[in-house]
Amino acid sequence: MMVSDGFGPASATYGRTYQQYVNKLPVNYMSPLDDILVGASRTRSSSNLVTDSAAGATAFSCALKTYNEAVAVDPARRPCGTVLEAAKAKGLKTALVVTSSMTDATPAAFSSHVPWRSMESSIAQQQIGDGPLNRTVDLMFGGGYCHFQPNTTKGSCRKDDRDLLAEARERGWSAVSSREEFDRLSAATSLPVHALFAPGNMAYEIDRDARKEPALHEMAQKALDIMAHATRDQEQGFFIMIEGSKIDMAAHGNDPVAHVHDILAYFKTIEVVKAFVDAHPGTVMVSTSDHETGGLTLGRKLGPEKPEYNWHPEVIAAIRKSTWELATAIVNAPGEHRRQYIKETVLGKWAGIHDASDADLDFLSDTARSYEDRRVYLTEMINRRAMLGWTSRDHTGVDVNLYAYGKAAVERMRGSHENTDIGRFIADYLGLDLKSITDKLRSAKPFMPTM
Repeated sequence: MMVSDGFGPASATYGRTYQQYVNKLPVNYMSPLDDILVGASRTRSSSNLVTDSAAGATAFSCALKTYNEAVAVDPARRPCGTVLEAAKAKGLKTALVVTSSMTDATPAAFSSHVPWRSMESSIAQQQIGDGPLNRTVDLMFGGGYCHFQPNTTKGSCRKDDRDLLAEARERGWSAVSSREEFDRLSAATSLPVHALFAPGNMAYEIDRDARKEPALHEMAQKALDIMAHATRDQEQGFFIMIEGSKIDMAAHGNDPVAHVHDILAYFKTIEVVKAFVDAHPGTVMVSTSDHETGGLTLGRKLGPEKPEYNWHPEVIAAIRKSTWELATAIVNAPGEHRRQYIKETVLGKWAGIHDASDADLDFLSDTARSYEDRRVYLTEMINRRAMLGWTSRDHTGVDVNLYAYGKAAVERMRGSHENTDIGRFIADYLGLDLKSITDKLRSAKPFMPTM
């Protein structure tokens, strides 16, 4: 399964049109997702018309609706068996590949059970195998090692002194912590293996240092190669969840530059997975979003005059960094030449803005302004010039596109579906018994935190 977190219908148009502009593609160009569009997913949770990622991912993993912030538990806060756990119980290999922290809501909902998504330390414990089902994940690629480090380690996100990286080694996990080690991984890599490249979330694609972090498509390709090799001599295959996590985070910040570059990274990953499906008959892929984020619109009215029916991808194409990086540069600008540095380097060189007003420069140069105030101001400077609009800095309740590749997936997923139908399809296609896993979890001694 593939999850494009926060990616709505407007984002699909945005990514395609941006690619057409920068690559001079014809008007009838189809993105890697366009030709596998089969329907729509309805995203509401059991508690709200607008879901969060935890409830949205639980619909995929447990095939049930739950309340916002719930991770693989039902509305009564009882654990529900996930497709990943059931796949492991049946003898399949399992993998999670994300650009967020591994303990973030989406990967957590496939591999752990907590009543609130903020309980990331408990999520990490379960992911390495400390739970009633023991280890259910064979491969984890992403970010978030701070929740696996003891509180005696600088930068740890844990409140206790448990060293989950050491505990994972004792449970048989091999660890990768650098780009060089990742590149040395072969298809024959022994499982279980984890590669966590950042203390929290990985970098936005536009800001990613390729010397330190692999791209999403590189992690996906490596994971698929390892999974294929590990299952080459067995009847049972594997289940993998791949998430373009930072599409959503960019949209929360209304950053159109980070948003589109992570969309393009997801497009590239879709191409990798489609090629794998073509080469491995019987493999299917379903791709959708847990929700839309930001209420993105392409085109906006900027004043009382009749609007120009257009938007400007050339504005986005000129920008070299996310607004988070641009704002960091502004905050750290040298005091003596701050205004000039902001005008010529941050705005002119990195943001492609050469017509900043005195009011713009006054605001951005004002050291009394917070980092976030200046970052938000930058996003609006960019969005107005590109004529892009956002209705929110949070999630919205619109239906999201549903994509499928592989005959069985296309036939089953065509049309409008509740998000729970996606989890049910995965369970049915792989012949998984979610109920038996649920029963085992609920009959175990209490293992979930309550606060």
